This record gives sequence, structure tokens and C-alpha cells, in this order.
Amino acid sequence: MSYRTSIGALALAVLCIAGDGVSAQDTAQYDPSRYPDWSGPRRWTQTRGGNRYDQYKPAGRGQQAPLTPEYQALFEAGLKDQAEGGQGANQTFSCTPGGLPREMAGNQGLEFVVTPKVTHVIFVQAMPRRIYTDGRDWPTDVEPTFDGYSIGKWLDTDGDGKFDTLEVETRNFRGPRSFDNAGIPLHSDNETVVKERIFQDRQTPDILHDVMTVIDHALTRPWTVDKTYGLTHARDLVQNICTVGNNHVVIGKEAYFLSADGLLMPTKKDQAPPDLKYFPGRK
Repeated sequence: MSYRTSIGALALAVLCIAGDGVSAQDTAQYDPSRYPDWSGPRRWTQTRGGNRYDQYKPAGRGQQAPLTPEYQALFEAGLKDQAEGGQGANQTFSCTPGGLPREMAGNQGLEFVVTPKVTHVIFVQAMPRRIYTDGRDWPTDVEPTFDGYSIGKWLDTDGDGKFDTLEVETRNFRGPRSFDNAGIPLHSDNETVVKERIFQDRQTPDILHDVMTVIDHALTRPWTVDKTYGLTHARDLVQNICTVGNNHVVIGKEAYFLSADGLLMPTKKDQAPPDLKYFPGRK
């Protein structure tokens, strides 16, 4: 009898300890009913034009990027190279990940999957992005990535007891990365900080806003834009695997194109052929 009593007391103690480990605040924080439904495939609300940081301004110089003189010169050199048939500072032609802020353009499609402890952003053309909302601190032993490391915080801005805005900060990047297809460059030190406020439009609930601010040493000031994503039909999204059918070939620092007959073609006028020193007798 005393044995059964001891077992009962031990079980009660374990339950008490388990109960103490989950506070009422934690229970409220992770209540799924408090989180918004942002599901469904989305694309940027602009219907024309390629990948752009500010979707409401023209590409290239029309973006009016607040670059330092050094990085404006690099941008101009990249535009000149593109005009001659090269790629400039746009590295994604060789299937290098675009990373942030570029991947959040939404021109090819994305989808938000909200869970209490992490929000996933699923892209048509890239690996998913994770935004951690479980209260963690910045890690000290994580390898830098093109997407960086994102920590978010949910806000109830109207006081109705439900979260409506996701505030995010992203650090810990690797490169090279650019803002867009035109190759607006980010600094080579990769000390970029990206801050976002993501929320539903009050007048048009099908639209999500991502008010994004990029802080980077290539810029003379923080650069803020409002990206907007509208719901679309799944059939409007095309699966895009960069390496499938990619005819761009990078050899050393030069980019060539693989022709239909399987031979390398130059992409710029008077472009030098690859170095053939490892192919004796070849000219």
C-alpha cells in the first residue's frame, strides 16, 4: 500500500514539475488561434518587369539606389558589362542563390506558412526561408548563408488579442549578393541587416505588405521599400529549378554560353576563349 502511495506521490510531483515548465504566458503565446492565416500562393502585385528591389520603380538606374560613390561605380560597370552581353554583378545566372533581399521580390511566387514558433517562406525558385519566432537569441556558431538568419516577433497592433504583424530582423549573410537582376550591389563585407514588417492590407486582405529596410555599407542611408504580394492561382506558378536547362557556363571569371550543338559560345564581343593550358596541343 505504501508503495502505491509513493508511486502516486511521485506521479503528482512529475505533473507539477511539467506544469511549472509551461507558463500561462507561453500557452497564450503559442495558441495557434492567435496567428493570422497568410496561406496561399502569392506573387508581387506588379504584372510586368523582372526581379526588382522596389517593384514600383523601373529597373536599373530607375531604382534610384542610394549607393556610395564606390558602389555606384561598381553598379555602373556592371550595367556596362550587361549592355555588352555579360552578366554584370548579377550572379544568379550560374545558379548562385539570390539570398536576401532579392528573394523576397515575389515576382516568381512565394507562400507564407505560419506556425507559432517559426514562419516558413516557400519560394518557387529557391530554398525555403525560416523566420524563428520562439524567442531565441542570435546564434554565435551558425555558418553565414545567402538568406542570413532571421529572428521574428509577432505584434498585436490593434489590441484585439490576435497577432497581425510579423517584425523580422535578418543578419549573418554570405555573398556575393545583389538587390535585383540589374546587379545593384551589396557590400562585400556581408554585414547587411534586413528589417521587415509583414502585415495584411486592411482594405484588401488578399494583399500582404513587406515593408523592408536594408542597412548596408554599400548604401549612404537605409533603403526602405514596400513590397506587396497578392494571392494568385497555383497554376500561375511555374516550378523553376535553376540547374535544369541552364546553358550558362562560368570558367574562371568569364561567363560563356553553351550552344545547341554543345559548344561554348562567347557572350560578349571580342571575349577571350578559356585557358587551354591543361589541353596540350589544343589551340
